[in-house]
Amino acid sequence: MSLVAKVVFWFGVVFLTTSPSWGQVSPQRLALCAACHGADGNSQIKGIPSLAAQPKLFLENSLILMREGMREVPAMKGMLDGVTDAEVIELAKFYSALTLATPPADKQADLFNKGEQLASGMRCGICHLPNYVGREQMPRLAGQREDYLLHSLLQFKNNQAVGRDSNMAASVYGVADADLQALSHYLSRITP
Repeated sequence: MSLVAKVVFWFGVVFLTTSPSWGQVSPQRLALCAACHGADGNSQIKGIPSLAAQPKLFLENSLILMREGMREVPAMKGMLDGVTDAEVIELAKFYSALTLATPPADKQADLFNKGEQLASGMRCGICHLPNYVGREQMPRLAGQREDYLLHSLLQFKNNQAVGRDSNMAASVYGVADADLQALSHYLSRITP
């Protein structure tokens, strides 16, 4: 049995007994997603976001934008070729229903406190909700990987977030990189 077949088999065995239904999405497609985003939707790979507990509409929009080439994510290039709208909806439903892993407990007190003040002062909770769980087309920030949050914020700041919400570019305009680091540290360590 090939390595891919083994991964698909074990992925299917685990998820048939422990996860929400995946409807029209094949176990092979989910295995491809799990290779980077984690079998439970909680990424363990640097630079790769966790998808568990993200708002369904946010996931649907992101997948469609990537599939159509409007949001360029090099690691996703070609991964969504041939994926139907129905599969996109099922993938979004599947990942939005998964449980977010417990955020890291290793808080750097000064960085965490500064990030908390920045999140409040920058009014991040207006769009992402006060507990940062996201809603509709706004992503969940609470408990997301710190490295991914910082990377995304820097992309917005440097006008490199093509195919993403342009309001975010305005929100982080002129914010120091050190402040974005503190914000990322704080958000990655809070539990929704």
